[in-house]
Formats: sequence, C-alpha cells, structure tokens
Amino acid sequence: MQVIVRDNNVDQALRALKKKMQREGVFREMKLRRHFEKPSEKKARERAEAVRRHRKLLRKRLEREGF
Repeated sequence: MQVIVRDNNVDQALRALKKKMQREGVFREMKLRRHFEKPSEKKARERAEAVRRHRKLLRKRLEREGF
C-alpha cells in the first residue's frame, strides 16, 4: 500500500493511509489475529458474516426495486 506525501503534509497522508487500510480490512484482520481462533469458531464467524452480507444485499435490492 502506498500513499504520496504532498508538500510535507504528513497528517493528510496519514489520514489517507488509514482510510485505505480501513477499506482493505487491515484493522479488522489485525484485531482477529491478536488471539488464536479455533477452526470451528472461524467457520461459524465466516458463515455469520456471509448471512449478514446476503441480508444486507436483499435489503438494498428490496429498497431499490420496491417489492
């Protein structure tokens, strides 16, 4: 990941870097890797995330199409 610092404005570059890392999911990944997660827990978490994403997609589709 790369961010360009313009006019020695490090604060702005740092903000852009944090935003990119947030979008890529780096912070969430770091939080998950702090402690060991059993394979069964990982599978359950990923399944729950998939269900959440699917329901969100259905809500957005229902809102867009109106039925």
